[in-house]
Amino acid sequence: MRQKLNLITFGVADLQKSLNFYERGLGWVRSPKSVENLVLFSLGGITLALYPNKDLAEDTTLPYTTTEFSGITFSYNARSEAEVDEVMGEVSELGARIVKKAQKVFWGGYSGYFKDPDGHLIEVAYNPFWELDENNNLIL
Repeated sequence: MRQKLNLITFGVADLQKSLNFYERGLGWVRSPKSVENLVLFSLGGITLALYPNKDLAEDTTLPYTTTEFSGITFSYNARSEAEVDEVMGEVSELGARIVKKAQKVFWGGYSGYFKDPDGHLIEVAYNPFWELDENNNLIL
C-alpha cells in the first residue's frame, strides 16, 4: 500500500448545518465534484468529505454510535500563535464547542481544540519546529 491518504469523510447529522459551518462560516470552497448528499472540500492534497451519518454507517455495515473522544484528531497548522487565536475566535463565533482554549503546550508550541457541529475534534496549532511551504503544506 502506498503511504498516502486522499480522503477524510466526516459523518454528519445535518448536512446543511455542517455545510454552513465550513462553507459559509469558515469560507471554505466546495468542490464542483460535490453531489447531492456528498460535499467535498479540497485541502491541498487531501479532500474532506461531508456525508450523512446514517448513509456512512450503512456503507461501513457498522452501527452509528457517538463518543466524547474517539482517539482521532484533525489538525489545522497555523503560521503563528496569533493565527491560532484568530481561528479559535472565529470557530467559537460560529458555534463550535471549544474543548481546550489555545495555550502554550508541553511540546513547545501553542494550540487549542474545538468540536465542529458534529463533534469532530479539530486542533488549531502553531508548531515553531515545523515549517509550512507556500501552499501551507507541512515540510517534514
